[in-house]
Amino acid sequence: MVKTDLVKGFKDFVGEEGIKRAAIRKILVEAFEKYGFNPVETPLVEYEEFIKGDNPNDEAVSDIFKLQDKGKRKLALRYEFTFQLKRLMQNKKLPFKRYQIGEVFRDEPVSQNRFRQFTQCDIDCIGSSVKDEAEILAATNEIMKKLGIKARIYFNNRKLLNEILDSFGIKKKQEVIREIDKLDKLSEKEVRQNLKKFGAEKVLAVFKKSEKYFEKFESYNEVKELKKSCKDYGVKIDFLPTLARGLSYYNSSVFEVRVKESKDSICGGGSYMFNEIQSTGISFGLDRLTGLAKLDSEDEKYLIVSLGEDKKAVELASKLRLNGEKVSLFYGKPSKALEYANSYLINKVVFVGAREVKEKKFKIKDMKSGKESLLKI
Repeated sequence: MVKTDLVKGFKDFVGEEGIKRAAIRKILVEAFEKYGFNPVETPLVEYEEFIKGDNPNDEAVSDIFKLQDKGKRKLALRYEFTFQLKRLMQNKKLPFKRYQIGEVFRDEPVSQNRFRQFTQCDIDCIGSSVKDEAEILAATNEIMKKLGIKARIYFNNRKLLNEILDSFGIKKKQEVIREIDKLDKLSEKEVRQNLKKFGAEKVLAVFKKSEKYFEKFESYNEVKELKKSCKDYGVKIDFLPTLARGLSYYNSSVFEVRVKESKDSICGGGSYMFNEIQSTGISFGLDRLTGLAKLDSEDEKYLIVSLGEDKKAVELASKLRLNGEKVSLFYGKPSKALEYANSYLINKVVFVGAREVKEKKFKIKDMKSGKESLLKI
């Protein structure tokens, strides 16, 4: 007998969860396109060398799923979308604005909220300015509101972080930034201990100072500019000097969206350089959004039940579909039809029998309230 168990770190999505994920995708696509981003699709499999790129030591890169085809070529599953932009951006008019929703893979330890396959939802602007960063955060803020998620947008600037580390004479800045980025997951004592390896433990005192302290650094001007641009959109963002984002390619603003209910950020991103072109983007995790989103689930769906009147049942279904309704057809006993409707969360059941066809009046049963009404055609 064939084994049908799921591979560890992978998951099926069906029923209510599947419906909710589809609804969230729709909200994301509508928002992305409203802000001028165009859809792209890219392969799941790439050359391992291309995936590793210039950052082979990044934690996410070290967790890629490695493959080999029959030609013994070294391949891997994509672990994110950003690196593929190196190919997509070629010969494009700038700014090139794209969005992508799809699966990415990480061969890493599994936890309750961390899987090896997850759905990433990205927007990126190639050829960006601080004003484009603000627009991406405005789109993010709108999405949070539509999903009913009470969230806060935190941001920082990698130039500012580097400038602070330079003022302390710290040499291994990238390694130190990775440790600072762990402050939201580890205790300050643990991070301090890790920083001692680089002689950088004293830098922690800086991050306890008020925002005014950071005004003396030249890079703070970009922090101030982003706050001003977001204010033009009516979007509030919170400066968090310890926010680093672990990936080494970020070179300017970095941002994360967080909620009280979760220690992990629900989305994050920042600015980076591709082929000497300044760019910015943000990535949403569909799995985390699904767990937090509060959507109105009163989505009307009809089940048309044919009681020996198949042709008329099809006609009625076609008319309702032309009217934009979601309709399924059922051929069988009324009791079985009601069980089917309950199983698939269909809230309106319409019976089509000889009497209903003759009178041109069809009985609708509301599966939630149990009440019956007439649908007149």
